[in-house]
Amino acid sequence: MTTRRASLGAFAGLGAAWLGAAAARAQSVAPSAGEYPAHPVRYIVPFTPAGLTDIMARLVAQKLGDAWGRPVVVDNRAGGNAMIGADVAAKAPADGHTLLAITLTHAVNVGLFPNAPYNLLRDFRPVSILGSLPLVVVVPEASPIRSLGELMTRVKTAPMNGGSSGNGSPPHLALELVRRVAGAGANLVHVPYRGGAPGVTDLVAGNLQLMVSNLPECIGQIKGGRLRALGITGTERSQQVPEVPTVRELGFPGLEISNWTAMLTNAGVPAPVFERIERSTLAVTRDAEFRRRAVDGGFDVVGWDADRSRGFLEAEVARWSRLVREAGIKAD
Repeated sequence: MTTRRASLGAFAGLGAAWLGAAAARAQSVAPSAGEYPAHPVRYIVPFTPAGLTDIMARLVAQKLGDAWGRPVVVDNRAGGNAMIGADVAAKAPADGHTLLAITLTHAVNVGLFPNAPYNLLRDFRPVSILGSLPLVVVVPEASPIRSLGELMTRVKTAPMNGGSSGNGSPPHLALELVRRVAGAGANLVHVPYRGGAPGVTDLVAGNLQLMVSNLPECIGQIKGGRLRALGITGTERSQQVPEVPTVRELGFPGLEISNWTAMLTNAGVPAPVFERIERSTLAVTRDAEFRRRAVDGGFDVVGWDADRSRGFLEAEVARWSRLVREAGIKAD
């Protein structure tokens, strides 16, 4: 794994330098659909290499590059709660040669950072919601809590601490949903970490009592018997742990939440170029090899068109902005 991470980081660095040179040679006039892409396409991932969003972006980039006959190079621009890379994309020429990967984090950021240097819904146009990652409610194997119903009762009768990968992260939002669904008297203390892995480690060690974790970050501990999975927060059971029921099956639909990843372009990309990007991307999501590799990475492939993706993104921004406001969630 260390070697793979190093090679991905090196590739990202070389790709960024190459794209800088390519952009300098690019014409300032936006290409027609027939000419697109006129030069290498940059796919900005506002997270570090080898993370879940990066993995999905690289799968898509490879397939798009094959289809277009031009390289689609992933450019990792991490930092600033994933806003640095998004701002770079927002300020790029609206010619279709810059794509942006986003996640649920970006929808949450609308409520967390009202003075962000870009406007997610105004400055960008969704191409497709590519895939989703379910979260899973987990407790240590030694915990006396053996069901989601028992957890909801316990959180109202005794203090519990729950970990997350940081303030405003999907696991933090999920903990707030637990608090809300449990109702009056819920006593849940949020313990933020810098990433999901340290929280999972503390949960296994018994230093935490609960997490609603991204499934890929804890699936090894579930299968190894060190964590007990109480429920999947997605709308369907996960292919990775099909024996774990969904929260809706268990009678708690208010706990539904999925961490998703999507592709965006600048809002001003010419319609013929945008349509080619959308058409090519949807073809990727239907490709059998892509779907197999995405599922192996822990994703449920979605592949919605631009219109449906736009409606979903608007709904997610509204939902989580309301929760951020009502729960008083603040950025780190």
